[in-house]
Amino acid sequence: MAVLLLVAPACSSKSKQTSAAPSASSSAEKVRFAKTKFVTNASLASGAVYQWIYKPYKAGTFKKGANRRTSALVKGGLAATFAYNRYKAAIRDAKGDPLLSKAVAPLTGGVDKLKELGSKIRSGNATDSDFNQIQNTVNGVKGAGSQNGADVTDKVPSQKQLSGGS
Repeated sequence: MAVLLLVAPACSSKSKQTSAAPSASSSAEKVRFAKTKFVTNASLASGAVYQWIYKPYKAGTFKKGANRRTSALVKGGLAATFAYNRYKAAIRDAKGDPLLSKAVAPLTGGVDKLKELGSKIRSGNATDSDFNQIQNTVNGVKGAGSQNGADVTDKVPSQKQLSGGS
């Protein structure tokens, strides 16, 4: 009985090691349900950008003297941080799918600009070119997904999700 207990774990751990190790030929580890995860994360990010950055920007809510500007600035900053986090997760997911990884890789620089945009919005220093660049990034992520069978649509996160709650 004692021998059986020692042999069984050794056999199971050996099989786990060989099946869990990534192959030398792949540059990234395959992600289970990569497209689904990509779509979910990118859709939440796109929805946050649209709801709390793009719409207030178009409405002029971020401009000095605008009604409810402070609230819009705080929400816009949170939305930029949230979108940055979700887009980074989407890119990690895309790396697990051969087609998506090629399509999304060039967008990493644009996604990184979201991190800067959050602080620019909160401080009131975001410019028209900042907003246009972010919209181009959102469109790029949506286009890359669409071309590879992973359609990204805006899914507005709740304010609780936006602020880091579960």
